[in-house]
Amino acid sequence: MDNKELYRQKMQARLDELAAEFDKLKAKVAGANADAQLELNKQMEALQSQIEEAKKKLTELSEARDDVWESIQGSTEAIWNSIRSIAGDIASKAKK
Repeated sequence: MDNKELYRQKMQARLDELAAEFDKLKAKVAGANADAQLELNKQMEALQSQIEEAKKKLTELSEARDDVWESIQGSTEAIWNSIRSIAGDIASKAKK
């Protein structure tokens, strides 16, 4: 298996894990007070948007030629870092 396919599988696994985490975050947000829910719902929308962008990048990666996939890898990692940051922020604020 080549590096591109290994990376694609790694990203797919991350997205699969994130789907379960997203559901847990939704439950935490639902349990927050009304003021917190307003802010957290905005962040959940941002998170969902980033997840959709990551899915697009995964498709783009799958379809990319072997000589250009690494350029897509960098933007995919940037999106992933954004997702982790937003999810962590939501989890932190939902605990309060």
